[in-house]
Amino acid sequence: MPPTEGVGWIGSRAWQEWASDTGPVVLDLPEAGLVEQRREVTDVSLPLVSFRYTYTFLADGAVVTSDSTLRFRDRAEVETSLVANGYRVLEVRDAPDRPGREFVFVARRAT
Repeated sequence: MPPTEGVGWIGSRAWQEWASDTGPVVLDLPEAGLVEQRREVTDVSLPLVSFRYTYTFLADGAVVTSDSTLRFRDRAEVETSLVANGYRVLEVRDAPDRPGREFVFVARRAT
């Protein structure tokens, strides 16, 4: 059965989960040593959600930030966009590693 309209990242409001998970994650990188990673949601103006990753290199205290913005679209919007750009939607599936949270669109160029 294909995913329903209410599921997917916009339906699950994934950024709320990100906002509540603010604790650091420590990564051990072969060439850099221990690096502390933090994520912070900086703005929610749907359909856009902005967030910042902050990386602190524990060996020397250097800090690097990365700001990103994602556009969250519902299933109908993505299907409409695919069709408008010459594709035929064959199937819509759940993402295998995030069932109920993200869509995978199987589409083929219309001939």
